[in-house]
Amino acid sequence: MQTEFDFTLPKGYLDSDGNLHRQGKMRLSRAMDEIIPMRDPRVMDNPAYATVIILARVIVQLGTLQEISPAVIENMFAVDLSYLQDFYRQINELEPVENE
Repeated sequence: MQTEFDFTLPKGYLDSDGNLHRQGKMRLSRAMDEIIPMRDPRVMDNPAYATVIILARVIVQLGTLQEISPAVIENMFAVDLSYLQDFYRQINELEPVENE
């Protein structure tokens, strides 16, 4: 069973040194990946922030970055955040099934 999936960000994450990171890997989500963020005070203040924490937990590689933290996700371009949210739903089979 495949548990990690390669992706390419549309724009890419620009780090503080000016390096662009576009290639990455995301692993399948576990129940704890969605439960743990609910305890975070930032999520209690703003439930939408759960997405940032979840993505930081399931992205296992992004370019040459040593760590993918919530701060990295916060500083992504909106198009890349949207792409990652869609990719997360797709690989975890959270997309609604279309009736044919």
